[in-house]
Amino acid sequence: MKRKENETVKKDDITVIDLKTARKAVIATSVGNAMEWFDFGIYSYLAVTLGKVFFPEMSNSVQLIYTFATFSIAFIARPIGGLVFGMMGDRYGRKKVLTVTLIMMALSTLSIGLIPSYAAIGPTAALLLLAARLVQGFSTGGEYSGAMTFLAESTPDKKRGVMTSSLEVGTLSGYIAGSGVVTLLTYFLSSEAMLSWGWRIPFLIAAPIGMVGFYLREHLEETPAFQAMKKKHQKEEKQVSVKEIFLYHLRPLIACAVIVCFFNLVEYLLLSYMPSHLSAVLGYGETEGLLLILIVMFIMIPIVVLMGHFSDRIGNKRVVQIGLVGLILASIPAFFMIGSGNSILVFTGLLVLAVFLSCFEGTVPSLLPSLFFTSVRYGGLAITYNISVSLFGGTTPMVLAWLTHATNDTMMPAYYMIAACVIGLIVMTFFVHNTSGKALRGSAPAVVGEKEIKNILDNPEEHYWWKEERRRIKKRVSKRKARNKRK
Repeated sequence: MKRKENETVKKDDITVIDLKTARKAVIATSVGNAMEWFDFGIYSYLAVTLGKVFFPEMSNSVQLIYTFATFSIAFIARPIGGLVFGMMGDRYGRKKVLTVTLIMMALSTLSIGLIPSYAAIGPTAALLLLAARLVQGFSTGGEYSGAMTFLAESTPDKKRGVMTSSLEVGTLSGYIAGSGVVTLLTYFLSSEAMLSWGWRIPFLIAAPIGMVGFYLREHLEETPAFQAMKKKHQKEEKQVSVKEIFLYHLRPLIACAVIVCFFNLVEYLLLSYMPSHLSAVLGYGETEGLLLILIVMFIMIPIVVLMGHFSDRIGNKRVVQIGLVGLILASIPAFFMIGSGNSILVFTGLLVLAVFLSCFEGTVPSLLPSLFFTSVRYGGLAITYNISVSLFGGTTPMVLAWLTHATNDTMMPAYYMIAACVIGLIVMTFFVHNTSGKALRGSAPAVVGEKEIKNILDNPEEHYWWKEERRRIKKRVSKRKARNKRK
């Protein structure tokens, strides 16, 4: 049976990727993602200031907790956004949904910059901030998972790692832009000016950046994998319900949830929580702490691309495992250096964490989409990604602020990170397969030249590695339908 199905593989079934079009998709998606993380980044970097603006009657440490609580509560809307936009993306296409999410993100961020302070309208200010954050969370629910899906389906199999790593380059660029703007403002403006009006400037910048991202995305083509799925009109490629995703794709859902957990926990710890940890907990000046993180993120950009390149050569699974083992061993020494008070040691500790985080950032954007079949890729990824990031990633700043305050132990972030990485290492080792250089589940191989096509036609079983798995799913679907008929 298996042999017979492979013999039906034809040259026309193979997707030939135009590298120029693929690079255009990389740029447009990365710019849009950079804009999103600029929006989220400035909120993190202004956490101390926002606490004073919206929660002025509380102590500094409690202000930070409440500010990060508002940051975290937006993640309640992320799974809802993931469900809505994910199912829409699998039905109507990746491009349309990504355009909508970008506009929503820009408008909600702009609105934060227009909210009156607590001094002007009292508790209503915090409620308006919460409303804007909920809209941000809803739109982000479809943004990042959609961007991963779009890039993975638009790039050749053998270059998927390095090309999709650009998504995290966009993330870092957004964070850098956000932290850079905040750092410049805190340097040139007095504390009074920042509290009065300076904090609004980064949020107001979101609108023009959003228009640039919208223009770039509007001129993209739909992904080849989605177009091929719609063209075939195969029964198994029709719209799949949420219930069916959980019934027949539970294993990739669980694997995805764990990967997203440790990836985002480390990312939010280093890029979102750490600036406030340095200033509010360890007593560094706000400008000094932001500048250190800014430099670290600049250094991370080429490392992320390098890790994406390595994933194409040695496998995405192996690169992720290296990052997990590194963090398990190095987290405690790194936090000792961060708490030493010596600027050089602080920077070294941050850089150590950043290098191992780069192992995830360079590989996860290509790994996660490969866990799901084309017909459920956007929906399955969006739902699972956002549930996991809401429970474990978005709550990281708030939980760490609370744990550090409650225990008076500045090493709590290291212990928290190690626990997540141990669980992640177990799952990656025993439940996740290497997918570098392979076709995405449910999709034809994506190549750039005739030589690769010949190799696929000569060895179809190697390149259509997912067909046996799909047969098992179809068999389970048939059995369930038969049982329902008997009832």
